[in-house]
This record gives sequence, structure tokens and C-alpha cells, in this order.
Amino acid sequence: MMRIGLCGGMGSGKSTVAALLRERGAHLIDADAIARDIVQPGSAALLEIGARFGPRVLLPDGSSDRAALARIAFSDAQALQDLEAITHPRIWAATNEQFAALPADAIAVHDMPLLVEKRMSPEYHLVIAVLADPERRIRRLVDQRGLDLADVLRRITVQASDAQRRAAADVLIDNNTTPRELASQVGQLWHERIVPFAANLAAGLPASPTRISADAVILAQQAARIAARIRRAESGGDHLDAVPVRMTLLQRRTQILHVAIPAGQHGEDPQRDEVSRRLTQAGFPPIAAEANHRGNADPAWPADIELTSASS
Repeated sequence: MMRIGLCGGMGSGKSTVAALLRERGAHLIDADAIARDIVQPGSAALLEIGARFGPRVLLPDGSSDRAALARIAFSDAQALQDLEAITHPRIWAATNEQFAALPADAIAVHDMPLLVEKRMSPEYHLVIAVLADPERRIRRLVDQRGLDLADVLRRITVQASDAQRRAAADVLIDNNTTPRELASQVGQLWHERIVPFAANLAAGLPASPTRISADAVILAQQAARIAARIRRAESGGDHLDAVPVRMTLLQRRTQILHVAIPAGQHGEDPQRDEVSRRLTQAGFPPIAAEANHRGNADPAWPADIELTSASS
């Protein structure tokens, strides 16, 4: 299964991009929809929320007053922490159930507002960030959705910055544009990158070698994302931020990433086959006849990735 993480700030148009991807065949897992579902009237989560925050976060019909709850949570760090302690375990349980119910060859898009804040990029094969100028986002939220300006500014302030989203995402979608141009961007991404990426994953094949044209900053950011995914797969899912990476871009070959992995993981280790399987599932299949070398299933970043010991 290809897992795509989709993020973007309030008013960026993330939900529109999610809908466009679903129209093209993606299966959508919507974190906001799950968050709404777990606090239906009579639910255990809503009862706990009512006990913690009182009747001010409940509507007369007993349902959650999401606007009131958001105002409290985004203006009080402890309140936000308490709310997340109630809702997040339930949200993750429901999310995992939805992923498990999808076909094995699905292209799954996880619409996840807190992807960057929770440092979840390594959990996906591809991360898409939808970006729009702050002024445009605020205008959409206030004029089109009728939200309070002060509340919008307060919530945007505590969200990840666009710089953080750029560093976390493999794909940036510019939504300072028309609906037609946005649909064109998504269509091109779907046909030229997502579909061939999913095909490579299903077949366990690396992308075909090609020249990579990118500046040093973009190369370094992509190398860091690739390294984090490799380290997560190798470790069985642990979140490990510091991954030493040495990168060389050769003139007539694809990008070579030298990723330092703790010694023993690639030698005579009883877990070697399982590690190899996880790496392939993460999008890094082996390159034939190249010991400890792996490719990248992402057609935008074909790579010769050499896994070395930490001391190499």
C-alpha cells in the first residue's frame, strides 16, 4: 500500500486537494472526520471532554461545540494537552482500523493537519504540503467560512510554519491560484509521480535511473527525508531524528546517499530478512548485485542508497 501524508495550514485548500486526489482513485483517510466521529453525542470521548471542560463546550443538543472547544484549546497549552490526551488515542485507533480495511494495493491519502507538528513524515512514502499566502488563507477562513478573525490568527500562530512544512514535505502544491490550475497541479502529480511510485512499490522495484536537477538545499532536505524513512523502517517504527547522511551527486549517475545505520543490522543478523522486507515496503528495494545498496521507488528521486555501518 502506498501511504501519502497530506498537510497544510488552515485555509490552505488541503481539503480541496484531498478531494481531487480521491476523484483520481485515492482512498482518503480524513483525520478531521475521525476526530468529529469520536465525539458524537453519548461517546466516551465527549463525556470525558464534558467532565474536563464543562458545559461551555457542549451545544444544547448534547453535541460538541467545536468552535468553543477550539477557542479554549488554542489559547491554553494545558487545555490543548488535556484535550489531546482524551482524543488522540481514539483517533489513532480509528485511523489504524481504516488503513487496515483498505486493499493491499491501495493508494491511501491521510489528510493529517498535525503531520508536521507530530513529526510524522517518515511514516509515509510521500508527503504533500498545500501552501497558500497567509493573507489569502485568512481571507478564506473569515470571508468564506465566517470564522472570527482573532480566533483564526490565534490558531494559525500555533500551527507549523510554511518553512517547517517545506522541510517536511516531498511535494509542495501552490494554492495561490485558480481552482482549474490547482486541479492541473494535482492531476500532473497523480499521473507523473504517484501512479508510477505506487507501481514500483507493488512490484518491489526501484525507479529507473535519471539525472536529478535540484539545488543544494532541496537535495539536503530530500536526503534527510529519505534517511529518516530508512532509519524508521530499519528500526521497526521507532522515531529517530538524528540520522547521519553523507551525500554525493555524481555527474553521470543518480543521487548516492550514504546512510549510516548501526553496525550489525546488515550483516549476519537474525533480523536481516525482516529488516530487508521493511525497507522494501518503505520504498527502498534492493539493487541487484549490489551488496547493501538500495534504490528508491519514488520516480522523482531515483537513488543508489548505500547502507553503511555507523563507523564507516
